[in-house]
Amino acid sequence: MIAVEMHFLPTVYVTCDLCKGKRYNKEVLGIKYKKKNIYDILSMSVEDAVKFFKDIPNVYDRIKTLEDVGLGYITLGQPSTTLSGGEAQRVKISSELYRKNTTKTVYLLDEPTVGLHYEDVRKLIEILNKLVDRENSVIVIEHNMDIIKSSDYIVDVGPEGGDGGGKVVCSGTPEQIAQNKESHTGKFIKRTLKKEKNI
Repeated sequence: MIAVEMHFLPTVYVTCDLCKGKRYNKEVLGIKYKKKNIYDILSMSVEDAVKFFKDIPNVYDRIKTLEDVGLGYITLGQPSTTLSGGEAQRVKISSELYRKNTTKTVYLLDEPTVGLHYEDVRKLIEILNKLVDRENSVIVIEHNMDIIKSSDYIVDVGPEGGDGGGKVVCSGTPEQIAQNKESHTGKFIKRTLKKEKNI
């Protein structure tokens, strides 16, 4: 895409006449692997690419980490500017998972579950636990109850939002927070834990 500055109007993006939006010249597009050129491959979803590259471990391992963090639906060539904040954080998490020797690192995530299906949230919790198992610390700012109840330690900030918040209401394990009568989060944890026991 070519960015055309419009001075007082928003920038307009126009498809390139030379490559027709495919990003590569004819010679490069002529090179194929399993009947697909680079444009076809970059247009694949991560989920499809995992199947396509299953026989090439170096490529497969890297793409599989994207699928593991719940990003199987994005395309390999998707511009980073089109990713949401949560998606961008998960791309970073996947790159950290690929680096096998990462230890003693602090990860700070802000609402990484936004837009995720509950099954993808479950996968994300598994990934975050893998980072912790490697002796890393993961700090998550989150409202998702599945993430909160799975945490080792919670700092509950509130009691309300906006001007009525900003104070540490309580801190501790999910079980300790559930017993705190001042904590709104504790009430929800208590309900969630009760439901799980009844299932």
